[in-house]
Amino acid sequence: MTRMNRRKFIGSAVAGTLAMNPLLRGSARADQSPRPLKLGLIGCGGYGMANVRAALKVGGVEFIALCDVDSQHLGNSADKIAEMQNSRPKTFKHYEDLLNTPGLDAVVIATPPQWHALPFITAVERGLDVYCEKPLAYDVREARAMVDAAEKAGVTVQVGFQRRQSPAIQQARDYIRQGHLGRIIQAEAQIHYTAGTKDTTPQDPPASLDWDLWCGPAPKLPYCPQIGHVSWRLEKTTGHGHLVDWGIHLVDATRWILGETTPKAVQASGGIYYHKGKITTPDVLSVHFEFDSCPVFWKHRIWGAAEYTPETANGILFYGDNGTIFVTDRRWAIIPKDRGKERIEHKVSADMGAEHMAEFLGAVRSDGQGGCTMLEGYRSTTTVKLAMIAYDMGTRITWDEASERIVDNPQANALLKRDYRAPWQHPYRG
Repeated sequence: MTRMNRRKFIGSAVAGTLAMNPLLRGSARADQSPRPLKLGLIGCGGYGMANVRAALKVGGVEFIALCDVDSQHLGNSADKIAEMQNSRPKTFKHYEDLLNTPGLDAVVIATPPQWHALPFITAVERGLDVYCEKPLAYDVREARAMVDAAEKAGVTVQVGFQRRQSPAIQQARDYIRQGHLGRIIQAEAQIHYTAGTKDTTPQDPPASLDWDLWCGPAPKLPYCPQIGHVSWRLEKTTGHGHLVDWGIHLVDATRWILGETTPKAVQASGGIYYHKGKITTPDVLSVHFEFDSCPVFWKHRIWGAAEYTPETANGILFYGDNGTIFVTDRRWAIIPKDRGKERIEHKVSADMGAEHMAEFLGAVRSDGQGGCTMLEGYRSTTTVKLAMIAYDMGTRITWDEASERIVDNPQANALLKRDYRAPWQHPYRG
């Protein structure tokens, strides 16, 4: 069965379910579909399993293959999925073997960022649709290679910016775009929280973990729990820090609300003040993004006491001519400009992970695209990576979006692409 015929076949079987439960839009109930979509999972950590639960909640899918370089993660995940769907997926250590699984329709990539580009490009070259977690890639040139590969293959892709499914963010976006705030003068995004740290003593990795393969094309550092599972997010060579790992969600939402692409210029300052010797990315960071419509400021602090105003510790502020809006995952507030006027608070419920997965699965069946396309994933990834380059260089950098280059700064421009560790080869050939 050809790719297009397969999609038409599935799409016709599920057309009658589109108007039902929002989590089932585009998906099929078991009694109406000849067969579920066959999915694979690459990366069986916390977010990999979160995506599994979201997909099974949407319905109309079966996970038939899993891949992870930690045999304990792999086995535990296979056991849990077998309980959830009443069939046990095949398990693999290498993503190439998973991608050879007969009958596979799409894959979910939920590895650390250094392992996004290579399995993604291999998957789309085989005609598979992909749900890929954020950031899109570790470096900007990887991300560009992924965009090019997906466009050439003509596959369906969804990038894991689940906050685009937040009714609060959607409603705030509509309110701003309808002109109620007037001209937006500036925006501020921030996520302050207290990060935990683990043992930084070099030691042997767990027996279940292939540490060399886990590091893959990234530099191979001596193993310690602080740069292993979960904690890789604050390691420069893998997660690249709080802004790239978690803050990127709010940067993406800010861009989306403003209708922006990538910034014209970026400057950043901060440092490691509290967690010195424990992490390799800033625990305090301030970034000034210069977009066409207005400046956007990012701030984070990942240590210290609880916030003085904890209700704004995670969210975005938009300052306009006629007032201010604060928005976070499940709440948004209108703050009038005039004194004495009452603030208007809106609280909403949201199952953003399931909604985002439902959008992807519906796009797979209809041969369309999800709401967060490769280009959008590329733009948000590029935006935060430019911030980290500006931080590393200690200077303001200017970005030429048309040529995708940092202007008049060869040293900074070189940081758009990281050399791969042998035997892996970087996919960007530009």
